[in-house]
Amino acid sequence: MQLLRFSTAGSVDDGKSTLIGRLLYDSKSIFEDQLEAVEAASKSRGNEEVNLALLTDGLRAEREQGITIDVAYRYFATPRRKFIIADTPGHIQYTRNMVTGASTADLSIILIDARHGVLEQTVRHSYISSLLGIQHIVVAVNKMDLVDFSEEVFDRIVADYRDMAQALHIGNVTFIPISARDGDNVVNRSERMPWYTGAALLEFLETVPVGRDACDETAGGLGAFRFPVQYVIRPISSRFPDFRGYAGRVAGGVVRVGDRVRVLPDGLESEVTHITQAADELTEAFPPESVTIRLADDIDISRGDVIVRADEPQPCQQQDLTLDVCWFNENPLQIRSRYVVRQAAGESLGIVRSINFRRNVNTLEKETGVTSLNMNDIAEISVHTAQPLVFDEYRQNKITGSVIFIDPDTNETVGAGMIKN
Repeated sequence: MQLLRFSTAGSVDDGKSTLIGRLLYDSKSIFEDQLEAVEAASKSRGNEEVNLALLTDGLRAEREQGITIDVAYRYFATPRRKFIIADTPGHIQYTRNMVTGASTADLSIILIDARHGVLEQTVRHSYISSLLGIQHIVVAVNKMDLVDFSEEVFDRIVADYRDMAQALHIGNVTFIPISARDGDNVVNRSERMPWYTGAALLEFLETVPVGRDACDETAGGLGAFRFPVQYVIRPISSRFPDFRGYAGRVAGGVVRVGDRVRVLPDGLESEVTHITQAADELTEAFPPESVTIRLADDIDISRGDVIVRADEPQPCQQQDLTLDVCWFNENPLQIRSRYVVRQAAGESLGIVRSINFRRNVNTLEKETGVTSLNMNDIAEISVHTAQPLVFDEYRQNKITGSVIFIDPDTNETVGAGMIKN
């Protein structure tokens, strides 16, 4: 069964948590004791109806304030697909939480309050979704019950969003009018909006192409083969004295037994003789499968090396990187600061050469002359690493094109970056 990871984003009180609660409730994906707890919490807060937002607002501070602060992950399944939901916060001071929650998403649901239309926060959340390379954007125009289910209001919001999306070069956008509180067009199609002929939200989530299906529909297919080596499996018993395998997760493309491959950074070549997954022998592997690859030649390979197909476009090998970065830490990023740059299965010490510009995430203006980045800032920076990294651009491959920054003194993850050059 396929898995779809999706995130939700929107302005405060647009109804993100209520929407997820409605999805869980109407798809019968919550336990009776969970529902009883939410009913009791709703009554204690004076709500006449069950407040479905409480299913996802897990932190005590969130329950008391009625807002989402942390990223709340929820899991549910239908007969057609499994889902992982990341309910991300809408406040600008929690931008890092949104980046974290949306970084692994295949799809982003951006909620818009039908009464307010496209706001600055809508632009910010759309920009971050675009920055993270999320393939599918669903604009859920919520609270249609509060505008009398007006088709004119919906069409105006669609037109405004399309203008903004064109400026941000965002494609593949789907618009769905909903009422999360009442369930209109969430799991079942609404009879109160007969003018909308598209799919309900859950129906769309069940059928949108993801994983290999999504890759097969793109012009570039699955892309070039990338296999960052995570672990070298050496002989473990006298029964297999010559066994040497390379374990990792396929980060892009397809590899098959008999393929000619190249090991980077050294550039040595060999041929794939076996692909195994647990006790199963495979003839091919593709993302995101975790497998062990064996080669015909005994090559010196270690963790952090990358195996690629010799007949395909090769990744970059450079020490100078240009990245979009989101800063996570209270201690600001400073020019000339040193961090451990971890990318795929490898890492290197790196130094920040320059901050090219900081992005105002509400107006999208570039702010130049910046010498430091504070928590939740998004900027373009240049970094020089001690050893060359093997990488692709983030838009070509999210795994080999992304890095995290680690403070070498505290081992804290202080930032995340998307490689551009």
